[in-house]
Amino acid sequence: MARLIYSMLCSLDGYIEDQNGGFDWAAPDEEVHQFVNDFERSVGTYLLGRRMYEIMQVWETDPALAANSEITRDYAEIWQSANKIVFSRTLKTVTTSKTQLIGNFDPDAIQTLKENADRDISIGGPELSTHAFRTGLVDECHIYLAPIVVGGGKRAIPDNIMGELNLLEERRFKSGFVFLRYQIKQER
Repeated sequence: MARLIYSMLCSLDGYIEDQNGGFDWAAPDEEVHQFVNDFERSVGTYLLGRRMYEIMQVWETDPALAANSEITRDYAEIWQSANKIVFSRTLKTVTTSKTQLIGNFDPDAIQTLKENADRDISIGGPELSTHAFRTGLVDECHIYLAPIVVGGGKRAIPDNIMGELNLLEERRFKSGFVFLRYQIKQER
């Protein structure tokens, strides 16, 4: 069975966007980006909300991003080769290949996807992940802490989510980023 992984870059105080909606402070350096790429290779499907999809689609629609370096080209190839499922009631069309648009998050359908997938599934964005956390579908959290405090904005893990975690891995980077990989303790 595939793992459902919530993966997010965030500030030390737990935000993915600052109070102005900015997140340029979370841009990883080459060492962190290569590490992210290596983890993302196991992902066969991305589950995304509308906003996260709109941010991430540039990895397919803007060739200049991939042209920046071998690391960004590698990430663009990883992104483009994976399946993408976008959950949105407002988005009418998608502009990337291997992308399916679905109106509502269905926990039973995601459980079936996990059971039948031969590669991991990544869920991105705090709003969409709330549904997966609340229904016990998330198996792991991969958190990349940026060495900055932004003081407010959009939280990486939404309020009213509670659960115990087992630390599986940690890594420190020269730039001050820290990677934390947790397994969610599932209640039996």
